[in-house]
Amino acid sequence: MSFTHLDDRGQARMVDVTAKQPTVRSATASGRVRCTPEVVRTLRDGAVPKGDVLAVARVAGIAAAKRTPELLPLAHVIGVHGAAVDLEVTDDGVTITATVRTADRTGVEMEALTAVAVAGLAVVDMVKGLDKSVSLADVRLERKTGGKSGEWVREP
Repeated sequence: MSFTHLDDRGQARMVDVTAKQPTVRSATASGRVRCTPEVVRTLRDGAVPKGDVLAVARVAGIAAAKRTPELLPLAHVIGVHGAAVDLEVTDDGVTITATVRTADRTGVEMEALTAVAVAGLAVVDMVKGLDKSVSLADVRLERKTGGKSGEWVREP
């Protein structure tokens, strides 16, 4: 098996995508922040002392998608042409979904995953004073489109 991120000596390298043609690509990722019923009530009431948790997390996730190459050393600098981060308060916490789009030479899976992870961390940061047991879980890719491998969708 050939690993594209390793050179002939087995050392990590950034894959050269110079010759690839830009195509429209998208990726959707999801994750969950788990917290106590008391925190859920506080979120639903809009009474978290640090402010609007969902708005802060949404902006943090979008900013994170655009900064992914600064965090992941082998990620390419690409144009993030669209990023949406949606958060929903559920009975056991907050569900996060991020979709990132580009018209570039490589995919946006890592950008979508980074958006979810950072949005989740923003939620954790804003409610940790209310619930020390709060946790970020199940960050995963749900689907991707475009590129050489085409469409992929996680099976239920």
